[in-house]
Amino acid sequence: MSPSDDTPVTSLTSTTLAPQADEDVARGTGVALWRQITERIEADIAEGRLTPGQRLPTEMEMAERFGVNRHTLRRALAMLTEQGLVEATPGRGTFVKEAPLRYPIAARTRFSEIVSSEGRAPGGRVVGSHLERASPDIALALRLAPGADVLRLDMVREADGVPITLGTHWYDAERCRDLDLLAAATGSVTRALEAIGITDYRRLETRITARAADEEERRLLSLQPGRTVMVVESLNGDAQRRPLQYTRARFSADRVQLIVKN
Repeated sequence: MSPSDDTPVTSLTSTTLAPQADEDVARGTGVALWRQITERIEADIAEGRLTPGQRLPTEMEMAERFGVNRHTLRRALAMLTEQGLVEATPGRGTFVKEAPLRYPIAARTRFSEIVSSEGRAPGGRVVGSHLERASPDIALALRLAPGADVLRLDMVREADGVPITLGTHWYDAERCRDLDLLAAATGSVTRALEAIGITDYRRLETRITARAADEEERRLLSLQPGRTVMVVESLNGDAQRRPLQYTRARFSADRVQLIVKN
């Protein structure tokens, strides 16, 4: 489980990275300084001195301990990021990367339940909502008249404070009045639906594609340029299989492992 933002950062002592007496990298050996730093951190991850979800010290702290400038330190961190060993999250720091979240897609798919079952803390926040005219594909999916009013709800869902998915949901505006306010208050679509009397819903259809993340997705999911998102388009229905929710969710591709249940 990732530490919270107010968890003290572990210092580079004898239990992390390298023994303090030997933390300065060796010069004149023919091995680039950034490469030496990379190898030391790799070894500490492999040998368990740095554990999944652990936050690394700041760039300044590491540069001072290794006796290098920040440019050299950043090159080492860039290599570790490319290898999938660490991940930088803007505003939170750099963490040893955790294993991808196992995310089953079945008849009953609930984000909070999935995240909790993996031993991580679920979270969610509404980043936008408004009424709009249904596009032809959304009207068809929700069995609405072309151009009918739909409620659009955009949410970011997190695990241990790390953004996992950006979901855009559409609902029949008349049937799901005030759902956006309830979702903002609870942080959960499921609880918001329960509050308006819809106690259960089931997956009717799922489509999965992948593409490069756009600028908004990179910002809201804290992704570096060039990262990929998995786009999961789904249709959920109520107990009578009446279409209820059309969703286009963008998952950070390297933070989840989608598992399709038969």
